[in-house]
Amino acid sequence: MRTRLRFVAAAGLLWLLASAPAVPAQEAKLAVEEHTLKNGMHFLFVERHQTPTVSGGWAAHVGSANETYGQTGIAHLFEHMMFKGTTTVNTKDFAKERPIMEKLDAVRAELAAEYEKVRAAKRLGEFEGEIYDPEKETPRIKELRAQLKKLQDEQSALVVKEEWDGIYEGQGSSSKNAFTTNDVTVYIVKIPANKLELWFWMESERLRDAVLREFYAERDVVREERRMRVESDPTAAYDEQFEAMFWTATPYHHPVIGWPADVESISREQGEAFFSTYYAPNNLTGVLVGDFDPKIARELAEKYFGRLPRGQKVPPVIVTEEIEQLAERRMAAAADTNPKVFVRWRTVPAIHKDSGAFKVAAGLLQGRAGRLYKSLVEEQGIATGEPGASAGWPQRLGGYMELDAELAEGHGHAEIEAALLAEIERLRTVAVGEQELQRVKNQTLADSYRRLEDSFYLMIQLAYFAGLGDWRLLETSTSRVLAVTAEDVLRVAAAYLTPERKNVLWYSRKAGAPEDPELAGLDARGKGFVKQALAQLEAIADATQLAKAVEELRSMGQQVPAEMKPAVDIAVRRGEERLKKLQAATSSEEAKQ
Repeated sequence: MRTRLRFVAAAGLLWLLASAPAVPAQEAKLAVEEHTLKNGMHFLFVERHQTPTVSGGWAAHVGSANETYGQTGIAHLFEHMMFKGTTTVNTKDFAKERPIMEKLDAVRAELAAEYEKVRAAKRLGEFEGEIYDPEKETPRIKELRAQLKKLQDEQSALVVKEEWDGIYEGQGSSSKNAFTTNDVTVYIVKIPANKLELWFWMESERLRDAVLREFYAERDVVREERRMRVESDPTAAYDEQFEAMFWTATPYHHPVIGWPADVESISREQGEAFFSTYYAPNNLTGVLVGDFDPKIARELAEKYFGRLPRGQKVPPVIVTEEIEQLAERRMAAAADTNPKVFVRWRTVPAIHKDSGAFKVAAGLLQGRAGRLYKSLVEEQGIATGEPGASAGWPQRLGGYMELDAELAEGHGHAEIEAALLAEIERLRTVAVGEQELQRVKNQTLADSYRRLEDSFYLMIQLAYFAGLGDWRLLETSTSRVLAVTAEDVLRVAAAYLTPERKNVLWYSRKAGAPEDPELAGLDARGKGFVKQALAQLEAIADATQLAKAVEELRSMGQQVPAEMKPAVDIAVRRGEERLKKLQAATSSEEAKQ
């Protein structure tokens, strides 16, 4: 999504995938019609006529797990690049742009050679600090960066900003977005039913005639996004290191946004190689849900996406498997946050036969009716807020189960950790009663049914699961959850949730760091969402753009699950406050002139 709030919006969309399996309340089959083109592109069509709109999306079967060292973050960078237009869209004169892009590549290659000299000096102990620190640039690097900036300005003068978005918006479309995960990259939009052909043309055109426009400028945007999302967030940098500790061999080890040095150094040549490998039609799945005729959709798919040549390269298979964890791992951090304990275990991929048992296990523990709240908050009074339990959102290579709780005043980390582990031990040794088991199943399936009611979110889930390898996970997870027995919960807890497989993170409050009182009632996910939203809003200096971003947040608040709405409301309110101040400052400056 070419808006300032792309990541925050994507976080809201992924929230829908983070807990219960997305399935109907009964084991009814989804009415999905499939169609495959000769070039290998697969389509999923779901015909619904409740409203005169169509939710359209497509999944590239690639995420950060497909990246190699030196290029981490490239999958997310490509999410940005796919909104940069074609040889005819987003440009005033591509013939003039092309030689500038070639010169940019040449300067970037020289810069890369200069930075390799700095790396060598650092390995020798002759350079201290960050290689890409602007304050430590050599004279030659400064000169090359100046050349790069001059060429970027020349190209920028030829670029028609936001034209891609403008075409969609001018035809009544909404909810344009995109998100990247470890496993998949998804592009989505909602269009009027009578603009179906527009979607087929637009989406096929940016694949057929993609231009990696302003590549190095956008790379800098991603680097700044990382600074806001990770390096400027009170806990995000620690969370990132906890993830890297948790995943040893699996490529989930590196963050979706990429390691800083990699983001700084990815070349357009590497980008083109990535595109030709992973964005070929035989590695894509298109999804339409809404008011359309599947017969017409098939014809349009053949007409537009059928133009795309099949990829010449077969995407490499990920063969690396996670190694067995032999001893518990621990991490402690002092940050600007409330004291908290996280405990996590590796579990199974989304497609695994035991995935349903872990979702039920998490359901037994989470929420106001769950065991953690009753034990840690109501009975013992050692935790505050609502302790969490999650089986994670579905992933292709592996899963996890995580518990968390915030310390009540006067209680310690070890006490909270022991209480969390006591509930795990109960899962491992005492069979759950039939009534409690059925309560969790009923709640899980009811939540899942609600999420399938909306055509837009059904489209997202189909695209996401298709990217994992099989959209039918939406159906098969129904029977898996319903089939879970008390013995299944005992078995998976005993096999996976063991002491030696445990990973623990303790957060302590950094000295002198006060709690934001407005965020005190939110859980960890809600707090993280608000902090990320506010960081992105703070970075917007133009009142018009800020107003647009606030409106996007407000619209998001009408679509997200109920547990996320308080966080969105806070972000909207803070955004409105900042907008008023920015508008006042702008008016004051205009008055002076």
